[in-house]
Amino acid sequence: MVETLEGVKLAARAPRMEMMSTDEDSKAEYLYVDVKAPVLAGFPLKCFAWLLETGLAGSFLLPKLKKDNLITKTFLELRYEEPPMYIPQYAHDDSDHIQEQMVRRLEPHTMPAVSVECGVNCLPPYVARNINKPVGGVKGFGHRTIRDYAHAYSSGRITPTQVAEQFISAIEDSRKAGMNLFIAMDSGDVLSQAAAATERYKQGKPLSVLDGVPIAVKDEIDCLPYRTTGGTTWLGKVREVKEDAEAVKRLRSCGAVMVGKTNMHELGMGTTGINPHYGATRNPHNILRVSGGSSGGSSAAVAAGICPAALGVDGGGSVRMPAGLCGVVGFKPTFGRTSNAGVLPLNWTVGMLGTLTGSVEDALIMYAAMHGPRPDDDIVSFPPPANLPLLKDPDEASTNTAKVMGDLKFAKFSKWFDDCDEPVRNACHRALQLVQTTFNTKVVEVTIPEIEEMRLAHFVTIGSECCTSLGVDYRESGLKASGADVRVTSSIYGSFNNREFIGAQRMRFRQMHYHNEIFKKANIIISPTTGATAPLIRRAAEKCGELDYVVGAKLMRYQIAGNFLGLPALSVPVGHDADGLPIGMQLIGRPWSEATLLQVAAVIERLCSPFQRRPEVLYDLLSTPNK
Repeated sequence: MVETLEGVKLAARAPRMEMMSTDEDSKAEYLYVDVKAPVLAGFPLKCFAWLLETGLAGSFLLPKLKKDNLITKTFLELRYEEPPMYIPQYAHDDSDHIQEQMVRRLEPHTMPAVSVECGVNCLPPYVARNINKPVGGVKGFGHRTIRDYAHAYSSGRITPTQVAEQFISAIEDSRKAGMNLFIAMDSGDVLSQAAAATERYKQGKPLSVLDGVPIAVKDEIDCLPYRTTGGTTWLGKVREVKEDAEAVKRLRSCGAVMVGKTNMHELGMGTTGINPHYGATRNPHNILRVSGGSSGGSSAAVAAGICPAALGVDGGGSVRMPAGLCGVVGFKPTFGRTSNAGVLPLNWTVGMLGTLTGSVEDALIMYAAMHGPRPDDDIVSFPPPANLPLLKDPDEASTNTAKVMGDLKFAKFSKWFDDCDEPVRNACHRALQLVQTTFNTKVVEVTIPEIEEMRLAHFVTIGSECCTSLGVDYRESGLKASGADVRVTSSIYGSFNNREFIGAQRMRFRQMHYHNEIFKKANIIISPTTGATAPLIRRAAEKCGELDYVVGAKLMRYQIAGNFLGLPALSVPVGHDADGLPIGMQLIGRPWSEATLLQVAAVIERLCSPFQRRPEVLYDLLSTPNK
């Protein structure tokens, strides 16, 4: 049990920071986030952006913002004993003590289509179902799966070309409804890919279960014939796309139809998905609410049924956050597990390719297709061979499932877990209780020291990397063309100095130690995905964005370790609030333990399936087309 926190001061507030022992870790005080920044939108936001960009005003306001939000104190006034860790690194023997059960190992350099076949063989036998009844016939809602598409094609009930035509129609309909899901979509290219898939099915030679399945791509990932804009109006003009990203290549080799580039928060610098150039991406569960950032377009497209899976990029919860807000599965593997080749280099050491899917089984299939670095990827910790979880026994009565879940230990930091809105807290506690009641899974109470310092260190790191990456192109082409919220954030990013950056990397070393200690006690750290459900879209924010770091910090509260430390993490839907807005639960795993996360997520998905609701905006591309 955690010792009492009363009267104990956090070691991070001392003049010198020494690494705390495990006993001292348990006494660390939990600091509730107190963001001190103005909440602005519309004309006042534009004025504030101009002030920060003005030399005299900016030289006063920027240091004040950093001081008020403890960045100065944390990284300039404290002295760390640890060396900096510039990129997530894991001990070479990590794979030796990851005893994943009920898995199938994939040999390195396995072809994507073969890996996908292995992934499908890990799943229960396919059962055709009604869209309103998840697998097993349990009451609730379940999205169309990749196997639903493959079965429909193989049976001849519908062709990839017909699905592509319905996809194009759905995109047009969603545009008229103001959903703003896509930045770019080439109808001719989509139909051409679908026609090739249709011919392969006619010949009885589909490339894989993904053949003919529509997959969307966040506009932060290279995918021909499109420019990669990063949600801007200028970046695509100064950066040429010469080839597909590695992940896109692997999906194409499996026959997937890449259907276009999804909308995103401009340059990933926000948590709402409100883009002043391409419109605010609206949440399919309530179009007056945000989809989340920055992979909001990919998440909303999956939630709306426009595609069963989409690619995103997760630099600060940018896959898991919108997944939680839109009621889908968001999954990012361990840093280095999947190649980032062809992804905009906005944040080199915290950004990671991820997936948005309507189900855990589709997260498994996408992971099987995409996993593995390229031989020329510059990585520090070489990943061990990947495991795929055997999900053939989804029933909680299964002996195998019961054994896997019964042997697991969840780590829970209660003060942190409960630091969220009541509906989120209640839904996540209910999900945890269902797991404990069904499988007697153990929950270990832990403390994660210096969570707020880690959040600030991540902010300094992602900001420094983004500012450096954009460099002269932003100053020459992007400054005047960007939304006011991006201009404010860029000014703050540009104010970080070398001492703050080095201090942040020392905090990365400390946090890697703290989390390694936790993983000696437990397999998975559990938390809500976000501290609140999807906020309303402010009308004033639609034209120039908004500045609301208070809400942003609340939405990002639980996601930093996945990026700053590169740990595998997944968000799975566990219910809704009284307004019908989705709630997600997050699982954070040991390095390289993706199979375990997927196993546990599949169990939670099944237990919580009765609580899932159909989105207000939903398209069924497998409905029989009009003749």
